[in-house]
Amino acid sequence: MTIHYNPFSLKGKTILITGASSGIGKTTAIECSKMGALVVITGRDEDRLQETFGQLVGTGHQQYIADLSLENELNSLVSDLPVLDGIVHAAGMVKVLPFPFISSNELMVTFSINFFAPVLLSQKLIKSGKIIKGGSVVFMSSISGSVIASAGHSVYAASKGAVTAMVKGMAIDLAPKKIRVNSISPGMIETPLIHNDRITQGQLDEDKKHYPLKRYGKPEEIAFASIYLLSDASAWVTGTNLIIDGGFTLI
Repeated sequence: MTIHYNPFSLKGKTILITGASSGIGKTTAIECSKMGALVVITGRDEDRLQETFGQLVGTGHQQYIADLSLENELNSLVSDLPVLDGIVHAAGMVKVLPFPFISSNELMVTFSINFFAPVLLSQKLIKSGKIIKGGSVVFMSSISGSVIASAGHSVYAASKGAVTAMVKGMAIDLAPKKIRVNSISPGMIETPLIHNDRITQGQLDEDKKHYPLKRYGKPEEIAFASIYLLSDASAWVTGTNLIIDGGFTLI
């Protein structure tokens, strides 16, 4: 008799993934469903979220349209959600703006999406008892802010640096509830977000040379890290920031 042992299995777990309509969030949702999770996805774009939903493996999954930067929609989502075993906060935005041109509005918009929304969603879910004892909360941070700095990214880096710092405090405060809190800090990932009219393919190819592995990461590689942090394989891991950057921060 063959026994299929998989410590990374998510079978029997209900996992919420925000920002699931595209990029890392979409891929994470699909990969979690392949690992047996009942996946709950949310995003702002109904058509793209439906596209993700159609690619989920298995049955029983749920989807919710919500703008998590709006308090009424955040509260409605929390009210509607089932009890969760884990969350991946993949919703976010990138803002390129040189520091002399930042404004209070630019700061508030970026922090509202990248920091306030995931933090407050977590807090509301915990207060309402919708994250089980032994649950796992995974934030998507970045090497920008927590490890490196680059021109024009001060606002974005600050929002992600705040996420990395919050994770450590949350991990301590939620340890008595046996709820683990961790973050992932990717380097550049091959998503539609990086292919735009502001940067050429030649510039991207040149930038890849700065990575020891000579390529950008794949969304699946970040999704696999999320699966590890959601699974029982990481039961003794909390308060950590997992850097996945192809060696970029080594040089």
